[in-house]
Amino acid sequence: MDIPNHSVIPIKTISVSGRFLSSNLLTMNKTLRRLITTVIVLVIAFLAFRNKFDFLSGSEEATAPSPSQQSSATRVKALVVEAQRLENTLNVTGSILANESLNLQPEASGRISKLALPEGRAVRKGTLLLQLNAEELLAQQEKLTYTKKLLEASEYRQRQLLEKEAISQEEYDQALTQLNTAEADLKLVEAQLEKTRILAPFDGIIGLRLVSEGSYVTPATTIAQFFDIDPVKLEFSIPGKYSQQVAVGDRIYFSTETSESLFEGTVYAIEPQIDPETRTLTLRAKSPNPSGELLPGAFVKIELVLETRESALLVPTESVVPELGGHKVWLKQNGVATSTAVKIGTRLEREIEIVEGLTPGDTVITSGILQLTPGGPVTIIP
Repeated sequence: MDIPNHSVIPIKTISVSGRFLSSNLLTMNKTLRRLITTVIVLVIAFLAFRNKFDFLSGSEEATAPSPSQQSSATRVKALVVEAQRLENTLNVTGSILANESLNLQPEASGRISKLALPEGRAVRKGTLLLQLNAEELLAQQEKLTYTKKLLEASEYRQRQLLEKEAISQEEYDQALTQLNTAEADLKLVEAQLEKTRILAPFDGIIGLRLVSEGSYVTPATTIAQFFDIDPVKLEFSIPGKYSQQVAVGDRIYFSTETSESLFEGTVYAIEPQIDPETRTLTLRAKSPNPSGELLPGAFVKIELVLETRESALLVPTESVVPELGGHKVWLKQNGVATSTAVKIGTRLEREIEIVEGLTPGDTVITSGILQLTPGGPVTIIP
């Protein structure tokens, strides 16, 4: 069958047109992609540039102070410096000791015939506290007393005869020797009698007794303890590095766990060596105790005054600014802030002594230090 020519030509035309259209679409897709990519790059570049511009503009606006900020004054607290008393102190702990204390013990053995120990009460010096049975010694004393009187009379007669040369010197010496021997024996018995009793060695307070009347005691037996607690002593130790800053006569202040009162004392003795094990120096002080409130053995907190100055300039610790090579403080002068270099001395718990750089009457700024600038106006908060 023959195919007409007009049917063949359209087919070829369509085929050629399809290839042409496909080629055009490919070219258009590449161009479009390039265009879109270019637009995206331009948009990103624009956004980045705008953000950077806004950041720089904002920074300039933030750092540049406004006229109102430049004219406003910084509100601060301040202190007018005045000369005052300074006590450089050292805080330590210690213990209370009795002024005098001892164990009451007899010097001889025997049975207690009299016991006069008012427990916990004060007695005067010389008061009889204990008497041992001494009947045998009293009998010897009486016998020797009579013998002494007889020998004294004999020595007197012999001396009279010797003056008249009625007897020899040897006979008189024998009479004198007998008299001296009797006196010595009597003194021995009297000394033994003294050991049979105990007298209060000083004004003090009797502790709790440990024996009863009728007990047999020896020199090793403790009858009771005896204390003198007015004044009391305080023993404490300080680091050895302060050994050159303490002296007899230094004042101390102390408190106890049993009282809220603050007591005062005075150093009266210093150990002449530093303990090689603890590297501390031991001191003792005395404090009046007329009421008996302070008891031996109590724990105390002590404040030792190392040094006292009557005209010291003190400022709060937070007002002193450390800097390279020294320290400085800020002052208010003529309504503006100015800094001045200072030399510090003693550091206390909340204050620092200024030894150079300030004079009485200066106004030291104590707050808002970080906001201050030289010559900047300041206003003191009431």
